[in-house]
Parts: sequence; structure tokens; C-alpha cells
Amino acid sequence: MIREPRNLLWIIPLLLLLTSPLWEPPLADFLAPHGGYDPQFSAKGPNTPIQNFTMDSVSITLTSKGMAEWQIDADQAFTGERDNEIEMTGVRAMYIGTKRDPTNIQSERGRYLVEARELVLLDNVLVAKPTKKEELRTEELHYFDDSKMAVCPGKVSIQTPDFKLNAGSMDYDLSTDGFDFQNRVKVDL
Repeated sequence: MIREPRNLLWIIPLLLLLTSPLWEPPLADFLAPHGGYDPQFSAKGPNTPIQNFTMDSVSITLTSKGMAEWQIDADQAFTGERDNEIEMTGVRAMYIGTKRDPTNIQSERGRYLVEARELVLLDNVLVAKPTKKEELRTEELHYFDDSKMAVCPGKVSIQTPDFKLNAGSMDYDLSTDGFDFQNRVKVDL
């Protein structure tokens, strides 16, 4: 007879092997998958968006070369029609960099194109520079962060303490502070 308990360990696998015809069929039946597999459930639909969200009180910070330049706040943000597009309502933007005068922007709607780094503001756009008492009003403004260009494809109205300007469209280069007005420019001094 074997007196050491550790020498009895070889008996456990032998017992499992010898009794397997008794317990293997019920265990295999229990572990077998039941029901069918329909590959339709795992396939993405053709119009199914990859991401879909709606958020209230959203803040987006635009940075260039590691420095924060613009703080964009919106009452609500949600997914756009395409990937990497964020639609916003009740948009307020503020220049928080140190290279230019403080600038505040308001609009009823906005769209941020993530890959292009383009901010599109729509409906009653107001750009104000409070220190200079200047205001720009338009219905549509595109800001291209990579090239630092602001483009207003529609009518533009600028009012300062010294003059009032109306134009059909405007391009503004923030890096050179240069304006390009087109289509019936009218200036009242």
C-alpha cells in the first residue's frame, strides 16, 4: 500500500480517464451552443453611423502648436451628417490666445469639421472686439485653423467708431491682419 498522499495524485487523472464515458456525453451536450447563428446581426447597416451622440453644454478648445487659441462653447452639440463632423447650436467662441486682441463670437448654429480643422458659423454671426469697439455681422463665417483664414462668403457688415463698411463677401487673414472685401463694397465715414 502507498503511504505518501502525494504518490496518490496519479490516480486522479486515471479515474477521470476511466470514467469519461459516463460524464463526457452529458457535459458535451450542456456545453454545445443552442440556437442558430444569423450573420445579419453582426453586419453593419449601410446607413449606420459609426458614432452618434448628443451633448448639452459643450466646450471645445482649438490649439495650435501646443498653445490654446480659441475656446468654443455651445448650448448643444450632436453628430453631423458625415463622420468627424460636430453640429452645434447656441455657439459662443472666444479668442484666448495672447497674440491678438480679445475677440468674442456668437452664432445660432455652427459646425466643426474635425479632420479639416474648420469651424463654420451660421445664422446671425456676430464677431466683436470689445477693446476696439468693432463689430462684424454676417450670416455665414468659415474659420480655417490651419491657414488662419476667416472667410465670409455672403454679405458682411463691419461697424467701428470711425466707419461702417458693407460688402458682398470678405476674406480675412489672421496671420497678417489683412482684409479682402469683394462685391459692392460701401464705406460710410
